[in-house]
Amino acid sequence: MLREYLDRNRIQYMVISHSVAYTAQGIAALTHTPGKELAKTVMVMVDGRLAMAVVPASFRVDLYRLKKYLAAESVELAGEEEFRGRFPDCETGSMPPFGNLYGMDVFADQSLAEDKEIAFNAGSHRELVRMRFADFRNLVKPALIPLAAGKVRVHAA
Repeated sequence: MLREYLDRNRIQYMVISHSVAYTAQGIAALTHTPGKELAKTVMVMVDGRLAMAVVPASFRVDLYRLKKYLAAESVELAGEEEFRGRFPDCETGSMPPFGNLYGMDVFADQSLAEDKEIAFNAGSHRELVRMRFADFRNLVKPALIPLAAGKVRVHAA
């Protein structure tokens, strides 16, 4: 669905194939993509409705900040069972930050706009799409807000 949508809108993009990876940090390392350019999509529930929060891979979503920005009653991470069925064309946890294709709002950290390009999961744990941030912004129309909080801790094995 994503590639058809990009093609239909005449968007230039690159697909990067990589070995299977399930974490944004792992994907960034495999594809040699700086963590600040790799966007991860985090599913959140905002007053009972699914939404996407998009932050650089090396950061986490500041739920309190999102709640305050939206003047929402509640904002919490969505459980896998709450969103698995909403993305029939994607492997669980690999959905691209294109909420407009799935009928949901997208909130993106404003720091993502600082780079000319954005890279993100393309619906599988084996592919990444890289495209111009301006094209992403024009297609998705995310709310750009300060959304990222402290870096994700990587635990040594």
